[in-house]
Amino acid sequence: MSVPVFNLAPDLSVSRLCLGTMTFGEQNSLSQSFGLLTQAFHSGINFFDSAEMYPVPQRADTQGKSEEYIGRWIRENNIPRDRIVLATKISGPSGQMMWIRGGPNCLDAWNITTAIDNSLKRLQTSYIDLYQIHWPDRYVPMFGETEYDPTRQFCSVSMEEQLDALGRAVDVGKIRYIGLSNETPYGVMKFLQIAEGFPGYPKIISVQEWLSAVIMRVISLLAYSPLAMGILSGKYFSPDGGPEDARMNLFKGKYQEGESRYNLSNGMLKAAAMEYLHIAEEYSLHPVSLAIAFVLRHPLVASAVFGATKPWQLQEVLNACNVKLTPEVMAKINKVHARFPNPCP
Repeated sequence: MSVPVFNLAPDLSVSRLCLGTMTFGEQNSLSQSFGLLTQAFHSGINFFDSAEMYPVPQRADTQGKSEEYIGRWIRENNIPRDRIVLATKISGPSGQMMWIRGGPNCLDAWNITTAIDNSLKRLQTSYIDLYQIHWPDRYVPMFGETEYDPTRQFCSVSMEEQLDALGRAVDVGKIRYIGLSNETPYGVMKFLQIAEGFPGYPKIISVQEWLSAVIMRVISLLAYSPLAMGILSGKYFSPDGGPEDARMNLFKGKYQEGESRYNLSNGMLKAAAMEYLHIAEEYSLHPVSLAIAFVLRHPLVASAVFGATKPWQLQEVLNACNVKLTPEVMAKINKVHARFPNPCP
């Protein structure tokens, strides 16, 4: 088995599978997290994604553990730093996580610099390969919202100040590249436009979104949640509603950001998922392989950011690297997509 690679930047090659770590420190213990990281690394995955707010559901007493676990794994297993690519994210304004710099309140220079330094300490590294803004410092509909509410606008930090602070971190070697996440097409293009006008500002090299959100040819897409939080594996459609420790069952009513988008009471979502599961069955494909292979075949996707809480789940994702979808299968998928173009907004 070989995990393909993608040149995210001239000197930054990443595996096309990226292990997301948002369960480390909540669903996964330290030893379990070490096992998953080691399994992924030895299977050809060199790309690992975290965030300062992880794990989820976010709590004050667990915040930062995902980064801490990665840092300890690197140090305690003597993993050569140049053999892995570390990505992490700074939290945007939320007003809900008061334990992260008071909300956090904004993405001004102080917040960005402080967040970078704290992530470096938790990761036990001198540099971060890809540092991403988790969500914008301005009001935009996201995490399941589809309508724009002008009454929710607030005074935000300028993109120029954000880029300047990130550029200073690049200049001193704390981060190598920068990216965005949960950003709008307008926001991505505006960041790029500003960077082009000021040679000292770093250029955005990636945006982390769900596959249907942003498709651009100027930067690479890191497609997160390729299994729709496990829904496309089919496990939630079993007669018992799936395993008790599956995320949507374990944290039911406790994870608003996820449940607002991946809600099985949504008839359109359920219908779309069942159609894709039927395609997998018809062509004797594992549903995980169908979903991952579909994402990886897209020419603008640099890497699929996925999560796993158990070794066998990780192996199912790895197996997808050997699956090539035929034109006939793709035609069936596209037909379903035409009927349900955006079941998880």
